[in-house]
Amino acid sequence: MELLQQLLDFILHIDKHLADIVNEYHTLTYLILFLIIFAETGFVVTPFLPGDSLLFATGALIAGGKTDLNIWVMLVILIVAAILGNTLNYKLGSVLGAGVFKEKNKILKLKYYHQSHEFFEKHGGKAIIFSRFLPIFRTIAPFVAGIAKMPFGRFTTFNIVGGVSWIFSLLFAGYLLGQIPWFKANFDIVVVLIAVVTFFPAIYAAVRSRFKSKAPEEETVSED
Repeated sequence: MELLQQLLDFILHIDKHLADIVNEYHTLTYLILFLIIFAETGFVVTPFLPGDSLLFATGALIAGGKTDLNIWVMLVILIVAAILGNTLNYKLGSVLGAGVFKEKNKILKLKYYHQSHEFFEKHGGKAIIFSRFLPIFRTIAPFVAGIAKMPFGRFTTFNIVGGVSWIFSLLFAGYLLGQIPWFKANFDIVVVLIAVVTFFPAIYAAVRSRFKSKAPEEETVSED
């Protein structure tokens, strides 16, 4: 519970925590953010790590001009992290299979697998691109692609397109908007809005899945 509170605090006040990281570690911040993005996209057990808000906040922080960080260097480093992360996740999926998802598992929930599989079936390979902008889905989708034995060359194409699009759009959205006084003054609100908007599809899918699972039960009861 304490870990969850710390994670929530980090996400909601990510600009302040990022500033602390930069002040303490300076150029090692590149490596720290590389590892966070790599882990969020590369390990199916870490969908809770910040992604969208981290990218936006990083761009905004660099725009402030009080760091020694370069936006273009950061762009390349984080794109590499996102692509390598998804590649590792794909490989893990092809080796481990769907058995790692359990009904009562707190992180690798079976419903996450079913939701991601449904998303994958609906959008095909493009799901690898679309999932980049959806928390939880972006961590599960490459794993599901590995389970489904999607051709690695085809997966890599979608992986690169999705990785570049995700990192570039969020990082530069923060960089451009971070130069506007209103956004600087209300950054906490902006981060919360980003979290709500990006998590809404995952919440909607979970609620929809819950109602779908209840429907057959109700039909069975009525038949009895």
